[in-house]
Amino acid sequence: MAEKFLMPKLSPTMEEGQISRWVKNEGDAFEANETLAEVDTDKATMEMTALSGGTLLKILKKAGESAALGEAIAITGNKDEDISGLLKETTSNGGGKKDGEKGGEGEKPAPSTTVKKPEEVEPKKTSAETSAPKSSPVAAANPKSEIRDPQSGNGRLIVSPIAARMAADNGIDLRTVSGSGPNGRIIKRDIEAAMESEDQSPKTKVQKPFTPSTIVGASAFSDEPTSKMRQVIANRLAESIGPIPTFYLTVEIEMDNALAVRKQINASLGDDGKISVNDIIVKAAAMSLIKHPWVNASYQDKNVRFYEQADIGVAVAIDEGLITPVIRGANLKGLAEISAEINDLAAKAKAKKLQPEEYTGATFSISNLGMMGIKEFTAIINPPEAAIIAVGASNPTPVVRDGEVVVRSVMNVTMSCDHRVVDGATGARFLQTFKQMLETPAMMLM
Repeated sequence: MAEKFLMPKLSPTMEEGQISRWVKNEGDAFEANETLAEVDTDKATMEMTALSGGTLLKILKKAGESAALGEAIAITGNKDEDISGLLKETTSNGGGKKDGEKGGEGEKPAPSTTVKKPEEVEPKKTSAETSAPKSSPVAAANPKSEIRDPQSGNGRLIVSPIAARMAADNGIDLRTVSGSGPNGRIIKRDIEAAMESEDQSPKTKVQKPFTPSTIVGASAFSDEPTSKMRQVIANRLAESIGPIPTFYLTVEIEMDNALAVRKQINASLGDDGKISVNDIIVKAAAMSLIKHPWVNASYQDKNVRFYEQADIGVAVAIDEGLITPVIRGANLKGLAEISAEINDLAAKAKAKKLQPEEYTGATFSISNLGMMGIKEFTAIINPPEAAIIAVGASNPTPVVRDGEVVVRSVMNVTMSCDHRVVDGATGARFLQTFKQMLETPAMMLM
């Protein structure tokens, strides 16, 4: 029997999904647990797998199009089955969902999901027609990022946003690149191949000519659709900085002893892995949180929720924005274990392989830009957490000790606090403990 295949909930914060690509084509048969499509969610690219076998009779949402949770994206059933009734229904109500419908008769349950394999990971394909008007038949039938060829006036190149950026950064003329994606779309691997090709040497790279705007005084521009992850980041940050009464506390920490401990540990580890300064910071923060439960808490409207363990979210920058993999129970783990876990989760994050339980539910977060030379900054709280620390670089700084000027490695740390949970004195005491643990690392053993 023909059924509507609905957009499933693939992550805790997902409200809609964008079809990255269909693995199966119309008319293709599939077995149970076989992948039908890949979907870009707010956090990762996920695979949609079928719960039972059948035939993909009709694709309702093409690659690049989005669908709300529970909205019909395809029709499945037996080969050559009549689906005219379902097509009429989906056309009449804009997606096959009636008002208030949670999944009615004849609708296929949400499929199981798995994360894409690393070799299959493709940068998120946020797609839109940028060079043709919305009423254009080409725009409706081929909703992909396109770049207008200024010399031809009407030529179009279908190219993914990341491929366009890579080409611009490396001076590659997109007109010389053959696309291997759907409908000849130029994707990341095509640009990488062009960069590695002997024919694409620096001397042969073509700089795209500047085309002045037709509007006097206006700069030329191009619009790129917002990815699901970037939309969620924007919404969550708006939730944080507006409703949450936030204040900031900054402290200077001498890192000489922590750096010495790191050097000793890494010397003993040999080739078995190295710990970073950030690993030590995570451990110090976790131990400090256990001593200051009001910082390891969250505001819950009618109560304050206190957490038994310190689950630390570590901010990781990826192409689509920022994601915070979580080190569960960091207060119970050693530095080598924390280091290995952070490296593993960061690799998964960059490959879009993180499972929802690996990036949600932190009790406290750390954002470290010290490795980029940033001296000091403030970070935005990740709701419902009560605080986040922003870690700057550790720089040689002259300080006065016992009446003499000496040089110490000084690091600035700023904590953003939710005043509904953390008072000024509470936050200051937490930072005092955090400072003591980094300046005297043996305190982490207490």
